[in-house]
Amino acid sequence: MTPDQLADALRAALVHAVDDGTFALDPAAVPAKVHLERPRQREHGDWATNVALQLAKKAGTNPRAFAEELARRLADVPGIAAVEIAGPGFLNIRLDTAAAGELARSVVEQGDAYGRNTAFEGVKVNLEFVSANPTGPIHIGGVRWAAVGDSLARVLQASGAEVTREYYFNDHGAQIDRFARSLLARARGEDAPEDGYGGQYIADIADRIVADAAAAGEPDPRTLDDAAATEAFRVRGVDLMFEEIKASLRDFGVEFDVYFHEDSLHESGAVERAVQRLRDAGHMYEADGATWLRTTEFGDDKDRVVIKSDGEAAYIAGDIAYYLDKRERGFDRVVIMLGSDHHGYVGRMMAVCAAFGDTPHVNLELLIGQMVNLVKDGEPVRMSKRAGTVVTIEDLVDAVGVDAARYSLARSSSDQQIDLDLDLLTRASNENPVYYVQYAHARTVSVARNAAEAGVRREDGFDAALLDHESESVLLGQLAELPRVVAQAAELREPHRVARYLEELAGAYHKWYDQRRVTPFGDEEVTDTHRTRLWLNDATRQVLANGLALLGVSAPERM
Repeated sequence: MTPDQLADALRAALVHAVDDGTFALDPAAVPAKVHLERPRQREHGDWATNVALQLAKKAGTNPRAFAEELARRLADVPGIAAVEIAGPGFLNIRLDTAAAGELARSVVEQGDAYGRNTAFEGVKVNLEFVSANPTGPIHIGGVRWAAVGDSLARVLQASGAEVTREYYFNDHGAQIDRFARSLLARARGEDAPEDGYGGQYIADIADRIVADAAAAGEPDPRTLDDAAATEAFRVRGVDLMFEEIKASLRDFGVEFDVYFHEDSLHESGAVERAVQRLRDAGHMYEADGATWLRTTEFGDDKDRVVIKSDGEAAYIAGDIAYYLDKRERGFDRVVIMLGSDHHGYVGRMMAVCAAFGDTPHVNLELLIGQMVNLVKDGEPVRMSKRAGTVVTIEDLVDAVGVDAARYSLARSSSDQQIDLDLDLLTRASNENPVYYVQYAHARTVSVARNAAEAGVRREDGFDAALLDHESESVLLGQLAELPRVVAQAAELREPHRVARYLEELAGAYHKWYDQRRVTPFGDEEVTDTHRTRLWLNDATRQVLANGLALLGVSAPERM
């Protein structure tokens, strides 16, 4: 019996009790899906639910009496061995061995689909992450968002959402001007501007621009007047930097569906249209020669200037237009991942969301991530050989590889600062979490390979009742958790839950492997016990592979 089947049985018992008048409960109050969880102590059973505590008051009774009636109705359900009532009305449910073991076959038969759910079916999500300025390589903070953002997109898709990964390309504003002037200065052999950018990558791009112009038979951009030269280096420099950023992300296993250029908002008139819409709604006013958005009406700490007194659009104007553009493209939910220096951004953008008539934290969600520190040989790693000032995506991948980088960045809650030990992440030991999980998958493949050589074949037999060892009960319990973990990771926007789950599953599998054999020993004949254990082994392989795929990490067959 799978958790879904048990939840269905519980709901059926509730519906019948309502229909026959036992529970004086509005049928609409019966949940579409009864929540189940694993008891912390295995002796309390396989599954527990607090549904009696949730519904008893609405039914005009006390939780324990409600639970007793449910327990009575569940007693004859095939596959349920016992139902016990704990505390004020918790139901602890124990499955018989055969019912619990059926999960192994169910997982194998579902394959890649196991763990998926439909909680976000029909919901269109625009997920914006990384969005580094095109003025330098992606630094370690952006790399964290690449890993977490792509994993979150996968988790949401596994929950039925239609997800568009979007990169907001900041190619408008003062930082681009500084970037262009830095390239020109380097090309001319001059000192970089005080507010400019340094690092070997600036020299590489500047040299490339000059070389490309010569190859195309164009004038040397260094010899143009300052305005024309700056513009030439700006246009070509941004293109080259953007190409490099996209290539770095692609090598990291992250592909975006949309690359949105900030400049297009200003060139297309989108800013003016968004401002006019807010003006028509009565949320704009004029003061001190500027145009203001009355964000204090929607919880912000102060009103915001949208059009400055010189007629130029303030930075928030682009944000306003961009949010409206996403909603007009049909997205139900706009999720934006931002760095730790953007906490002050939340209030004003939620006010913008509300000013457009949307619901803050529903139609618009802002996720704030914290810093990443790299450590090697016990010392902080602070500098990049190429970028000069920050550690880049290439530095991290060169040090530990894509799998270890993605897994280690995605396995912690993004609102926590993390320290990555580069020595640990290159170590082939159980202390290295990505190695620990990947090795478990490789071990399941090795077990299956050895079983095939010994003549153990799944299709020749399966008897779920034979999975009666404590280690098998624990492992089955872990396998049953994947759908709940995926749904919770999607709902809470916390893909790290998948990684931590995989580590627990790997631990349960390694313990089972140490205690139960899949292949016959010596002259022992192949029996249904071996075949059934192979089903359990292969179910574990499938769940490990499905979980790693949600993190964008490979599931190796040999290590």
